[in-house]
Amino acid sequence: MAKPLIAVLLAALALAGPAAQAQAYPEKPISFIVPSPPGGGTDAMTRLLANKLTERLQWTIVVENRAGAGGNIGLDFAAKSVPDGHTIVMGESSNLTINPYLYKKLPFDAAKDVTPVALVGTVPLVLVAAQAKPFDSLPTLIAAAKQKQLSFASSGNGTVGHLVGETWQRAAGITLVHVPYKGAGPVMVDLLSGEVDMHFASLPAAISLIKGGKLRALAVTAPQRLAALPDVPTLIESGYAAAEYSVLYGVMAPAGTPPAIVTRLNAEINRALATDDMKAALADRGLVARQGPPEQFGAFLAAERTKWETAVKQSGATVD
Repeated sequence: MAKPLIAVLLAALALAGPAAQAQAYPEKPISFIVPSPPGGGTDAMTRLLANKLTERLQWTIVVENRAGAGGNIGLDFAAKSVPDGHTIVMGESSNLTINPYLYKKLPFDAAKDVTPVALVGTVPLVLVAAQAKPFDSLPTLIAAAKQKQLSFASSGNGTVGHLVGETWQRAAGITLVHVPYKGAGPVMVDLLSGEVDMHFASLPAAISLIKGGKLRALAVTAPQRLAALPDVPTLIESGYAAAEYSVLYGVMAPAGTPPAIVTRLNAEINRALATDDMKAALADRGLVARQGPPEQFGAFLAAERTKWETAVKQSGATVD
């Protein structure tokens, strides 16, 4: 009789272990890595989430900026951290789904060395041109590009805006000159002055200039029209069936982080994202909030990698 009883007790302890581990978590401050400089959109969004988690749970969360190499430095640091849930990172489209195909060699494997925790949201792009330009719609822009070669700006070689521009011009049957810049700021200066013709901008970077009458929005890369720009058509409704593109932001943890802790983090992040003030704050930044379990986020990442691998290959872009 004793042996069956011991077996039952051991099984019960094995089941209770992960639950107890998650219940005790966190046991020390959580380091939340931002793979970009202070003051940018990713930094602001990470701090919003960290503050909301702290407010709700009384956790101590230290936001730490580790910028450089297109977001690779911060993700690499997180990937090599102890997998106990006390180091997490705000992953982005660049370091999670594009850089693996853009760089010939990386010090980490984005598909294996970090694990999905929670998808925070996605930010669509908007195709913009200066108000002074003669094209006031997508058809007139395409007609103009067939008469005279036009240019499109991006915030750097291999960035989302560059890859979307390369992919879309092929679908539209036109040839554009790519003009890469070092960041979104210089792009906007030359776009407004007319030095370049168009730009696939992130919505947060362009929305105030659109609403202020300085830029004209011609199309968005979202699956449906945006509440912020209800009169602007999507590329999909304009006849480009596969033209849904967005920048993603999601929380990742080192591979090997206990599943119970990943589940706990996912639940708490989802609850934070569901609060009215967080939804409003993210919407103000042009972010479409996305919630769901880690497995759903993992499937989304896999689909995004397939899409961006094709885009990188077609563009011929490389950083090395």
